[in-house]
Amino acid sequence: MDFHLSTGALLMVFLCHMTSALEVPLDLPQPPTITLQSPKDYIFDPRENIVIHCEAKGKPHPSFSWTRNGTHFDVEKDSKVLMKPGSGTLVIDISGEKAEAYEGTYQCTAHNDHGTAVSNNIVIRQSRSPLWSKERIEAITVQMGVSLVLQCRPPAGLPPPVIFWMDNNFQRLPLDKRVSQALNGDLYFSNVLSEDTRNDYICYARFPHTQTIQQKQPISVTVLETNPAGDYRPGFMTPLGATSTEMVLRGETLELECIAEGLPTPEMSWQKDGGELPTSRVSFLNYKKTLKISDVSEADAGDYTCTATNRLGTVDHVIKVTVKAAPFWIGAPRNLILAPNETGILTCKVNGDPKPDIRWFINGVPFENAPEDLTRKVDNDTVILSNVQSGSSAVYQCNASNEFGYLIANAFVSVLAEPPRVLTPPNQVYQVITNSPALLDCATFGSPIPTITWFKDSQISIKSGDPYVIHENGTLEINVAQSQNSGKYTCIATNNLGIKENHVFLEVKEPTRILKQPEYKVVQRGMSAIFECKVKHDPSLIPTMTWLKNNGELPDDERFEVDTDSLTIKDVTDEDEGTYTCIMNTSLDQDSASAMLTVVEKPDPPTDLELTDQTERSVQLTWIPGDENNSPTQKFLIQYEDLLHQPNVWVNMTEVPGTSTTAHLDLSPYVYYSFRVLAKNQVGYSQPSQASRQYRTNPAAPDDNPSDVQGEGTEPGNLVISWRKLTGLQSNGPGLEYKVQWRQKDVAQEWSSRTVANVSQVVVSGTPIFVPYEIKVQSLNDYGNGPEAEVVIGYSGEDLPLSAPDGVLVMVHNSTLAEVHWEPVSSHSVRGKLKGYKVYYRRERGLHEAEEEADQESQDQVLTFSGNLTKGRLPDLQPYSLYNLFIRVLNSKGEGPPSPDKQFETPEGVPGPPSFLQVNPSLDSFTLEWGPPLNNNGRLIGYTLRYQPVNTTIETGPVKIMDFPVNETTVTLDNLNSSVLYKFDLNAKTVKGAGPSITKEASTAMETTPTAEVGKGPTDPTTPITQSPPLHKAPSVGPVFGTVNTSVSEEGAVISWEYFGHHKNIYVEYMVENSKEDWKKESVNGSHSHVLKGLKPGTSYRVRVVARDPTGPTLHSTNEEVVTVPAVPSRHVDIATQGWFIGLMCAIALLILVLLIVCFIKRNKGGKYPVKEKEEAHQDPEIQPMKEDDGTFGEYSDTEDHKPLKGSRTPSNGTVRRDESDDSLVDYGEGGDGQFNEDGSFIGQYSGKKEKDTHEGNESSEAPSPVNAMNSFV
Repeated sequence: MDFHLSTGALLMVFLCHMTSALEVPLDLPQPPTITLQSPKDYIFDPRENIVIHCEAKGKPHPSFSWTRNGTHFDVEKDSKVLMKPGSGTLVIDISGEKAEAYEGTYQCTAHNDHGTAVSNNIVIRQSRSPLWSKERIEAITVQMGVSLVLQCRPPAGLPPPVIFWMDNNFQRLPLDKRVSQALNGDLYFSNVLSEDTRNDYICYARFPHTQTIQQKQPISVTVLETNPAGDYRPGFMTPLGATSTEMVLRGETLELECIAEGLPTPEMSWQKDGGELPTSRVSFLNYKKTLKISDVSEADAGDYTCTATNRLGTVDHVIKVTVKAAPFWIGAPRNLILAPNETGILTCKVNGDPKPDIRWFINGVPFENAPEDLTRKVDNDTVILSNVQSGSSAVYQCNASNEFGYLIANAFVSVLAEPPRVLTPPNQVYQVITNSPALLDCATFGSPIPTITWFKDSQISIKSGDPYVIHENGTLEINVAQSQNSGKYTCIATNNLGIKENHVFLEVKEPTRILKQPEYKVVQRGMSAIFECKVKHDPSLIPTMTWLKNNGELPDDERFEVDTDSLTIKDVTDEDEGTYTCIMNTSLDQDSASAMLTVVEKPDPPTDLELTDQTERSVQLTWIPGDENNSPTQKFLIQYEDLLHQPNVWVNMTEVPGTSTTAHLDLSPYVYYSFRVLAKNQVGYSQPSQASRQYRTNPAAPDDNPSDVQGEGTEPGNLVISWRKLTGLQSNGPGLEYKVQWRQKDVAQEWSSRTVANVSQVVVSGTPIFVPYEIKVQSLNDYGNGPEAEVVIGYSGEDLPLSAPDGVLVMVHNSTLAEVHWEPVSSHSVRGKLKGYKVYYRRERGLHEAEEEADQESQDQVLTFSGNLTKGRLPDLQPYSLYNLFIRVLNSKGEGPPSPDKQFETPEGVPGPPSFLQVNPSLDSFTLEWGPPLNNNGRLIGYTLRYQPVNTTIETGPVKIMDFPVNETTVTLDNLNSSVLYKFDLNAKTVKGAGPSITKEASTAMETTPTAEVGKGPTDPTTPITQSPPLHKAPSVGPVFGTVNTSVSEEGAVISWEYFGHHKNIYVEYMVENSKEDWKKESVNGSHSHVLKGLKPGTSYRVRVVARDPTGPTLHSTNEEVVTVPAVPSRHVDIATQGWFIGLMCAIALLILVLLIVCFIKRNKGGKYPVKEKEEAHQDPEIQPMKEDDGTFGEYSDTEDHKPLKGSRTPSNGTVRRDESDDSLVDYGEGGDGQFNEDGSFIGQYSGKKEKDTHEGNESSEAPSPVNAMNSFV
């Protein structure tokens, strides 16, 4: 096996070397080149033919010959030997022949007119699997504890056999650190044990080529157990002595072995003196008894120490390793293509230990035996060729050898004169990923060797340097390709015989990247797991998404759904656990990401519940936890069932941490226990375990007394004693009863008692009213009394209080707040638990009202002051009022008698807001009316009014303030601005001050005047509004002009302004700029914007807004603004001036004239026709008589002018619809009455008006006559 690996490796090295040589197009003359040959050492199976490979190329195609053992091998004379046509491969048929006759050293020669190439020396040997030599095997007897070696000594085979030990049943013998097999096949025992006694230790040898197995005679071993050997220090069984040596060749595998004896069995370790072991190439085998270093180099030479150690001592052995080397290439000679008169060099760079000898051959002949040629010279490892000429082509061989092997290489020298040619296919497209290297090929051939030049996009010359590298073979390398490197590249090959170019294209693509990687998932069994894998890739590349599970394919299961950017696993099972990887592949790159899936579930229930350490009041419960299902157990819950008192009811008993598997349980007497355990993890609780066996505790006296003992009377003269009963678990035994005891506190008397069962209260009668009692409730059963009961204080029943508070006093703080004081009542008069005092008070009347005006609907107000307080505050009182007050005592039973009435008065306060405020606007005034406050809270002394103009923003005008006496409730404010919003605030006053105000907003009326058109004066104003004479006058607010804005729209110039004046007459005045005309004006009363229409385009106007006072000469005006009306350029082409249109209209007019002449002729020939009579006889059912007054027909006229055209359709409303062409002559009749006779003659007049068709609302109401129509076309 190892032999084939080494020879295969040599063949691969040789083939790689061959392919790296210079390629010459096969259409050109060239010496032979060996392309395939068998390995140097060829071991053949005698059952198969011998095949010795030798393939070569050249122009002309080479011929082949062979030598065997250094002499010519005549293939044609041996009928068993066949050379394949067109090649030098030999096929030797050894069937029926002695295969040994064909063993030997073979060499192949390939020859043509330009030279001779030779192969390696190929050693042919037959594989052998000889039988074991017969020997007598003695049985072995050995003392227990000593070491032992069983020798194998297999026969020498070709290649060497594989050794293993088995027994008679063909079972391999177990090997461990005590029993091991050495590299030579021997079986070593560091110490023997009694179990090593057996009679079937058999060594087997397997020969790889023949696939045969040979076995040695069984070896019998007997281990004596009497007088066994004691423990002893380690010692080496192999290798022997303190040191040994080992030689290995460079590139091979080094195997060092140390096997030691000792009791106890020694442990092995290795180290290299003065250095570290090459961790990447080191492996330890056979329980560290063998050190293996692969691909040995010169640095691996040195001293290696193996150490055997047991508890009794340590022993070392040093192996001195030397590294030799068969010849190996540093630089093999390469083919040369030379033009005539050129100079070239062949070099043969080799190394080895010892240093190889180098010999040169030419066409297979030693250099010294070849004809003398002054153009070539040998200098050790170099051949110098100078001034070569045509016809001097040859194949040179370099042979390097030392005692460990040889190397041979062919290199031809071809003398050619050839213009450049590009071997790379044209227009080849290279695609690479951004930031990766790009290699653009430009394989060329020519002699002399062409010079390669690269261009990008046929313009930019590329020089070798960052980011470009131009290799010797012409390949252009871009170290880190970027998008800007995409494009067209041109390589140009040039020598003195010509020039050749080739184009290639580079496309730099965006890398494939996973933007959102799948994330670690913890999923409950039965749920769904979703792994997302969102990818970005170059849009021109076709991506392929692949999902793997544990680096293998996904299961063939419909539960696995693969979408564009996700993997969904439905109904997850435990088998779905693993690592899931998404791989996004394109034709250029890939990206991948992985995530794990962990399937969790509620824990499996615990098993094997056992009860131990059983006592009367405790037990130890143990269990075995179930599977955690990938989620650690957080805790265990222990539950119990009381089969005696509460069967089929499981009660939580205790919890223990998830790391525990046992619990100490405290028990109660007289219970039939069963236990079960539940495990809890992050997912939830497991199913309950199987119930434990039943465990019964013996009865005992109660451990507890009833809880929540209370004593409270429910009515005067009784005491109700209540408690919470014990549970069945607390009873501790049968016959549970309660002993109830009571006695009045602080009174010398004996305990009264009563024993009851199955109840939770006792009623004691005949008790004094609300006195304290001492109470005890004790449990007892058939096995004794419970513990001594604690004393609880209770009270007998309450009754209503007997007395009312004395000394009631009221202190008034202000108009809305008073404070009441009283003296507490005695505790015995309360006759219960004092809960507080209730203060009842009510408003009798206002102080400004007479007694007969007292408020009869006023209700009592009640405030409760908890506890034993002696004062309280009365808030929210009404000012200037008379109040009445009394107090009652409050206990749990109810209220006591009232205290004597107490009256108090509150002082004046500020009044409430006026009851209403009504604002009645007119054009420039307001009339205000209001009512007095609903609550005067004192004596009113008048009203205050505040008003001011406001707009829709936060801006306000000046505030006006007016005061009114109490008897005035209306006012008129005049001389205000029209169309202005005002705000009014009105409040009432007492001697204490002004109260809250009532607010209203209202606008003065808008004066409306029709807008005059440009050039016309304003129209007459509307009729003035008649107003009632004011009851109270208020001053006016002056006019205010705000900002004026101007703009131009399609309708005209837009003027807008702000105005707070009260004047009635507002105008917009304008005139042409720089003209001496008078101002033109348009009335805009009541508005804040206006559009001036009819202005002349391309003209500038001066504009202003004016307010005139009709009662005086006052004139208010804004600043003048200049408005320019832009000229509108005409982009419309007058179609009437176009020649083609005039010609078309003339043609249409001529055609109409001809048609009219024809109609006149037919009419004159047709005469009259009794249409009316004929139609009355054959009336069309669709034509109904119509009335004349609504524009419809009544009866038919005797004239023929009203007859419809034949074939025309008349709607039910009497109008004629133009269903046909608009050129119908009906359009030229009179109101649709012009029609044709049945003979085709036209009836009606050409002049007159046509009534507007209801279906042609956008058309003119007049229809021109044919003559006018013609004139319009001319």
